Amino acid sequence: MDWALAAAGFGVGTIVGLTGMGGGALMTPILVLFFGVPPLAAVSSDLVASAIMKPVGSAVHIKRGRVDWRLVGWLCVGSVPAAFSGVLLSKALGNGVGVQEVVRIALGVALLLAVAGLVGRALVRMRSGVEEGGFQQVQARPVATIVVGVVGGVVVGMTSVGSGSLIIVALLALYPMLRPNDLVGTDLVQAVPLVGAAAIGHVLFGDFQMHLTTSLLLGSIPGVFLGAQISSRAPGGLIRWALAIVLLASALKLLHASNTQVVVGVAAALAIGLLGWAGLRQPSVRRIVVGS
Repeated sequence: MDWALAAAGFGVGTIVGLTGMGGGALMTPILVLFFGVPPLAAVSSDLVASAIMKPVGSAVHIKRGRVDWRLVGWLCVGSVPAAFSGVLLSKALGNGVGVQEVVRIALGVALLLAVAGLVGRALVRMRSGVEEGGFQQVQARPVATIVVGVVGGVVVGMTSVGSGSLIIVALLALYPMLRPNDLVGTDLVQAVPLVGAAAIGHVLFGDFQMHLTTSLLLGSIPGVFLGAQISSRAPGGLIRWALAIVLLASALKLLHASNTQVVVGVAAALAIGLLGWAGLRQPSVRRIVVGS
């Protein structure tokens, strides 16, 4: 049992419970960058761990009634077979150094997309002024939702990234009237069969390593349970911005950026983020002053 891996799993599991995202996007890069695990083995082991971890967080949202089961169904129509196909696509690329590098680059690109999605989601929420509230149903768009499931499923199957960060942002674009907690709950529930399909594929055709998964689960299961329990009181916005910075740094390292480039990239992202935040907050302040 690797207690350092268990500690990493606890931290990532807590973030997943708090925000509904960040499982594959954080855990896989941590395994690759800090524990020296080959990318394909990291993806395989992380997906199997996520398949067991996701239902824990999902159960909390189901209990709170924060799940749109229609959207879950349409997403799974596309995502479940696509996730298994993503594993076969990775396998078709071959074995050895070449496929490890392809998976590494694909993971880096997926993380960059996840960062863009997280930032876009936060900015849209700030701009629209959407607040947490009761559950609100929307008109389902089956074809578009299935397409989101297919694209997200392939990305998850190949990289383990996207079941939270990418798909939830696509759902926000399709259904802007859904409140953030409803989006998180719906995405977490659909991620259970999605990640399960990808995990089965990686057990059969990937580079699954039992000792890695066991250590991850030892920490991630209590972590995701704790995060889900305190999510209603946690500063979710702050956690999402911090998560975006971590994902950006991980993506740059996976894409072979130097330490200097990583520092410069993160600093630039922070500066741009602060400027964007100030620009969006200023109109709200002016409206409050005028209204008072």
